[in-house]
Amino acid sequence: MATFLDIIAAGPLLTIQDGGRPAARRYGVPPGGAMDRFALAVANRLAGNQPHAPAFEITAGGTQLRCSTAITIGLAGADLQARLNDTPLVPWYSAVAPAGSTITFGGRRGGWGGRAYLAVAGELAVEWAIGGAGTCLAGGFGGYQGRALRAGDRIIVHARSAMAADGMRWWPSNRRPPYGPQPRLRVIPGPHADQLPMAWIGLLSATWQIEQAASRQGYRLAGAILPSFTHSLASFGIVPGAIQLPPDGRPILLMADAQTTGGYPVIAVVIGADLPLAAQLLPSDRLVFAATDLATAYAALAEQAAWLAAGPEDDESGELLAQAGAIG
Repeated sequence: MATFLDIIAAGPLLTIQDGGRPAARRYGVPPGGAMDRFALAVANRLAGNQPHAPAFEITAGGTQLRCSTAITIGLAGADLQARLNDTPLVPWYSAVAPAGSTITFGGRRGGWGGRAYLAVAGELAVEWAIGGAGTCLAGGFGGYQGRALRAGDRIIVHARSAMAADGMRWWPSNRRPPYGPQPRLRVIPGPHADQLPMAWIGLLSATWQIEQAASRQGYRLAGAILPSFTHSLASFGIVPGAIQLPPDGRPILLMADAQTTGGYPVIAVVIGADLPLAAQLLPSDRLVFAATDLATAYAALAEQAAWLAAGPEDDESGELLAQAGAIG
């Protein structure tokens, strides 16, 4: 069934994102995809889609969409005061949006969280390029015309017919990362940590704040000036989660749209299981780092994979949904 979603208002960065393009790194293409891949996967599972299917990434709110026909949606990630017409939409639940409904995202609530993910049951008719459908802003491809969405855009959806039972799915809180204000991000030493031991110690000792110079590519961090190299390095491969240290001593935490190579020393790398926490940060938010090891990093990632494999819960009585609506 073909339907469409009209963008009535677009927030500061509304894009279509998926599970990314990890295989395209060999061509110099950023891995991209959703900043919070865990929340993307949950939104898709709630909607009945494959975990890494394209969905809407809403940053900081300020967004409104209208659906032409009844659709099933899944919502996960930050609480951006979403509403389905006049009814609150609580994150980590599915819902059925009647034909002509509007879905609105106001702004952050609860002191944390910058990104919500809205999945629609079915398939978004978006641009696939270089192995993925996520919007690559730097390259100008993927998603919808390779750019952020704006008011007046229309997204076609090959939707599945919505049924009442579709609005009975939810995701338990004990199977989510520990989202919250001032997250504690676990890190393993980077390839240059041994050469910059005081930078490693300083990174773990300070409380950091996201500067205004923050994007899907990375966050500039304020909190301390760390010692770095004064000489340049030959470029080498880097990944999202890497913490670069430029000569000015102000660290940069690389995120989903990180470049594939760089020449700044890397003193630490945030473990994959904690990248969803980093993805929910906005400028002025605070965070701390804590040292861990590879065994812990692998175990944490495996635990999240098990959570996703278990899938959503069904609330056949509707009691939990009613409670969530009252809370919202």
